[in-house]
Amino acid sequence: MPVAASSEVDPAWLPDEALRALGSRRVRVSGEGDLVDTVRAEVAYACGLFGGTPMPDDDGAADLLLRLTEGGDGGPEGFTLERAPGRTTVTAAAPAGLLYGYFEIVRLGEAAFTPAATRTHRPALALRMLNHWDNVAVHPVMGQVERGYSGGSLFWQDGRARGDLDRVRAYGRLLAAAGVNALSVNNVNVHETEARLLTDRVAEVAAIADELRRYGIRTHLSVSFAAPVVLGGLATADPLDEGVRTWWREAAAHVYAHIPDFGGFVVKADSEGQPGPFAYGRSHADGANLLADALAPHGGTVHWRAFVYDHRQDWRDRTTDRARAAYDHFAPLDGQFRDNAILQIKHGPLDFQVREPVSPVIGALPRTRVAVELQVTQEYTGQQRHTCALAPMWSGVLGFRPEGEHAPTVGELTASGGLVAVSNAGDDPFWTGHPLAQFNLYAFGRLAWDPAADPDRLLAEWAELTFTPQVTADPYRLRSGLRAVLADSWSTYEKYTAPLGVGFMVQPGHHYGPSVDGYEYSPWGTYHFADRDGIGVDRSAATGTGYAAQYAKPWSELYETPATCPDELLLFFHHVPYDYVLHSGTTVIQHIYDTHFEGVEEAEAAREIWAGLADLMPPARHARAAERYEEQVRSAREWRDQINSYFLRKSGVPDARGRRIH
Repeated sequence: MPVAASSEVDPAWLPDEALRALGSRRVRVSGEGDLVDTVRAEVAYACGLFGGTPMPDDDGAADLLLRLTEGGDGGPEGFTLERAPGRTTVTAAAPAGLLYGYFEIVRLGEAAFTPAATRTHRPALALRMLNHWDNVAVHPVMGQVERGYSGGSLFWQDGRARGDLDRVRAYGRLLAAAGVNALSVNNVNVHETEARLLTDRVAEVAAIADELRRYGIRTHLSVSFAAPVVLGGLATADPLDEGVRTWWREAAAHVYAHIPDFGGFVVKADSEGQPGPFAYGRSHADGANLLADALAPHGGTVHWRAFVYDHRQDWRDRTTDRARAAYDHFAPLDGQFRDNAILQIKHGPLDFQVREPVSPVIGALPRTRVAVELQVTQEYTGQQRHTCALAPMWSGVLGFRPEGEHAPTVGELTASGGLVAVSNAGDDPFWTGHPLAQFNLYAFGRLAWDPAADPDRLLAEWAELTFTPQVTADPYRLRSGLRAVLADSWSTYEKYTAPLGVGFMVQPGHHYGPSVDGYEYSPWGTYHFADRDGIGVDRSAATGTGYAAQYAKPWSELYETPATCPDELLLFFHHVPYDYVLHSGTTVIQHIYDTHFEGVEEAEAAREIWAGLADLMPPARHARAAERYEEQVRSAREWRDQINSYFLRKSGVPDARGRRIH
């Protein structure tokens, strides 16, 4: 039955009320296949709720017809929607398209049954994938879910796969409704227990795959590059060793024997202590191609992460720049990867900061399939204790043109590789811990389907589904309130945390809360170089690390000098005096003071707006977010006071407005 695991689990963007328009009509589903059966079950459930009628396949008197048809131009996941007087018709050439067409009808609600122009919908990106950083065994430092802020794992409990996988099926349903079609079930940091999912514990992965398959989601597995040594007893994991190549071929065949539609492997190699091909004097292309060759006979893909840098560097060495690392490692390898190898590149050059430039690696690999990796789980953006809607950030990344004004966008460059994100979902009753963080998960799926989608439209779409304003006493107050607390929440978070693109300034390890010098003298390579004279990292080609020159024109020229660099990235690219005047007309130091005071005021205002919406939604949902707002305001004040005090003491420049700084 297509429902959440229990009545205590929040329905997110698929509450029963969202099914009313469809479920109150006569609906016919025509076609064969497992996903068509899923659509039939969905229709039967909706009609059972609202009095509609699932029509026999040979009955033409339906208000809504969902049918498979020969040919069509929607591709394997697309569909055509025709809204004519008296009947709405969804046609698709393949079952997956019919499933996505069904959820489009749910999104439209009553509007699905008003006449409109016929339109064909198809995903812009073939792969729309979530990476779960879940551990089978609870890690002594990182816990059940690394960088997870939503409770425990949906998949694993007590060292094994969960026995009851109804919640996994409900999760697959939510993801399909947002457009996600692939998922990896374990952490990219593959520990000893998790490594065995590839071999003697693959049946547990297969059980999860059985549930996700119901909603068109292919299962992937993170694997250790050292698996031939760790699991196979070989003396080496050298990618050019024939024994190693044989081992991987047999391992892949073993997985496909259990999961015929298995998607492939995700690999973190030579990164932050994870093993990789460097140990054998081989390149990342050698490593990725080893696994690609093993997967190729089965139609599988290897996702090779480009997050590779020196995490044991000397903080006194200003020539080593973590931001440069991915480009330096991977740009020279363009064209050397197999067709079924995808290079998975973080959207920025550092590590999912609240503000980064788009990674230059994305535009530097024209002969390589690339996927862009986002972080839906809010590691550096409030850890789902703060409201921070990230769709505007992601939209800016996807619309960026790495090669200049008339060149393809990032969204277009990733058409064959896809969009990938670290999931923010867990076994919390609200899926994402903070109910408003559900929007980030939903928006990721919708942007992966259409990278050009308007974030404001997606916010309205999600709010209509999740909160069903039409059933409240004051729908306008609910809609406007949700927009007020979410639309600019990323900007608010940025204001009270790290300024002008400088990044980090967080507590080491867990990355929550302020610590201006937390990583300043560490081996991880994340520095702001604040001193008595100024702040920022010189990444220019003329006097700095040369990172700015990794971009094509006009970006390399734009970022090269403080005079042309955008304000919001100034301290990422340049070290400037505190009295440097921004394009906005204010000085750097005054900008720091002003924005940190403004950010707290905005967080306080959002808390009050949310408090005023209590009568318009389920009490439990409102109460959980209200608790999170209390923590957000407390934390925002802490950020404001620590950041402002640090820079007042460092610069000696007082606040021009005379506000209290400790």
